[in-house]
Amino acid sequence: MVSDVTIGTAIDQQSKTAASISSLAEDFTDFLNLLTVQLQNQDPLEPLDTNELTNQIVAFTGVEQQINTNQKLDSLVALQLSNALGSALGYVGLDASYVSSEFYSDGETPVSIHYALDGVAVENTIRIVDEEGTTVFETSGSTAAGSQEFVWDGKDKFGNPVEPGTFEIRVDALDAQGKALGSSTVVEGRVTGVETQNGAIFLIVGERAVSISQVLNAKIPDEIITPPEGTTEEDA
Repeated sequence: MVSDVTIGTAIDQQSKTAASISSLAEDFTDFLNLLTVQLQNQDPLEPLDTNELTNQIVAFTGVEQQINTNQKLDSLVALQLSNALGSALGYVGLDASYVSSEFYSDGETPVSIHYALDGVAVENTIRIVDEEGTTVFETSGSTAAGSQEFVWDGKDKFGNPVEPGTFEIRVDALDAQGKALGSSTVVEGRVTGVETQNGAIFLIVGERAVSISQVLNAKIPDEIITPPEGTTEEDA
């Protein structure tokens, strides 16, 4: 899971650290100039208190050490984010299952969808809706409670391939009292890239950006691990 420390907050913190370094350098220069003037104009009979002078120098040193610590922490955060992005790149080319009702379809490849009802239904209708809100496919779904799988072949209700795009699955189930049952859905898609949005890491699935925190699992595509028809295991 990606850390709550995002690229945006990391950059902001690095900027604050850089500003602190610049401010400390200016303050320390002013301090040395002031100290020089004080030493030049001190009363020989009542010289400056060396303890106070030491305390001031120690205070500046403590601030400098804190800023150095912040710099090291900034480097560690940057490394952590780099590792997270590198890990996300490992999803590219895989079929990822993620929690969502929206998915991408190219109109050719069947899409595997899992859904779970909150209870036993007496009626369940599964609808595939396009981005304009139009129902392109509709069928009866399982009425059993628990996890169920539905595979959409990418065709509309007339058997014609749909245009590639983002679609939404809607599970409309009713219980024995005619009340709507809640449901959760998990969809699947091929990961083609990785990007960041507002400092968070997302996987590119079709035309969608999916938060990596929504991903439940990922697998090698079947066409890669399944030998072509007519070949032997040795040929594969």
